[in-house]
Amino acid sequence: MSLTEQIAAKAKEIHTDGYAMSIGEVLSLYRDQDIEIHPEFQRIFRWTDEQKSRLIESILLSIPIPPIFVSQREDGIWDVIDGVQRLSTIFQFIGIYRNEDEELAEPLTLKGTEYLPDLDGYRWEVAGQSGKVFTDALRRDVKRAKLEFRIIRKESDRNAKYDMFQRLNAGTHLSQQEARNCLLVMVNRAMYGEITELSKLNDFQKVCLVSEAKENEAYHQELVLRFFCQYDYKGSSSELPMEYGEYVTDWMREAAEMYDNPAGNKIKTDIFQRTFKLLAKSLADDTFRPWNGKRHSGPFSIASYEFVTSGVGANIDYWESRTSTELADRIREIWSAAEFKGNSGSGVSPRRRVPKLVLNARKYFTK
Repeated sequence: MSLTEQIAAKAKEIHTDGYAMSIGEVLSLYRDQDIEIHPEFQRIFRWTDEQKSRLIESILLSIPIPPIFVSQREDGIWDVIDGVQRLSTIFQFIGIYRNEDEELAEPLTLKGTEYLPDLDGYRWEVAGQSGKVFTDALRRDVKRAKLEFRIIRKESDRNAKYDMFQRLNAGTHLSQQEARNCLLVMVNRAMYGEITELSKLNDFQKVCLVSEAKENEAYHQELVLRFFCQYDYKGSSSELPMEYGEYVTDWMREAAEMYDNPAGNKIKTDIFQRTFKLLAKSLADDTFRPWNGKRHSGPFSIASYEFVTSGVGANIDYWESRTSTELADRIREIWSAAEFKGNSGSGVSPRRRVPKLVLNARKYFTK
């Protein structure tokens, strides 16, 4: 197929519209629940009150705002794939924004901005401590202001909105897992909820001690996904066909599609809970820290996590029949075992490392 033919074929798979809507119209869509802005994203897209105030300033001064990208679902509802923070800021300022628990958020009190320093302390309609509120005329100006929308229509290829999200957010401050979380909310909110709850389990938190910076980038949720991705691995020891981060994302999307199917569900919650219960009982926060023959030292090791969780999870019945001391000894021995050492050095990429570690671990942790 020639390049021209490829372009023509792919162009037919994505159907888009674009037009401007007044903020008043968008408010009506939100009140009628005809637009989904995913309040779960608020943990990920973190705007300060200063940033929010600058958006309101831009609206008041008619400074151009980037288009908002939405995808039309089968039920006709618009799924916001880029523009969540812009819309939620507007809704919060006006006082109608509801968080993921369906509770009304505290209305936004504006900060002074570069061009409009006197915005400081203003609210939409109900006065705060400053007693400042927008006039009727200002409120009308805001509601009549236009926002540009780009709509991926429902007859488009089913993966279009997820691919669009990844492209629009490439190069942003989002970590890989934060981007995955956004995708997962759009693909299967129930699975997102379960992954999040598992990441908060006491046994899991006890053994997976990571830095505050990593934790703020949703690393615990990434580790949960990695556990299931590794447990489900059916390939060879050859390197993966793509970078490991992409592999986890692709696996997650497939797992999300199968999540509601009991026969195909890849999220083995019981295996996860049983595995981390054993690890918490045996070595607790030393489980994934290097062992020098006398003591554990150093930070959390992702290679150790991949090896130990893959091996114990695959042989969970056996290790539940053994003592905590036996499991602790076996885990410590990995630091001198060829099956682990030969595939976990700093020069081994995750793309090459993971398949070997997963398969080796399943054998290493057998009887």
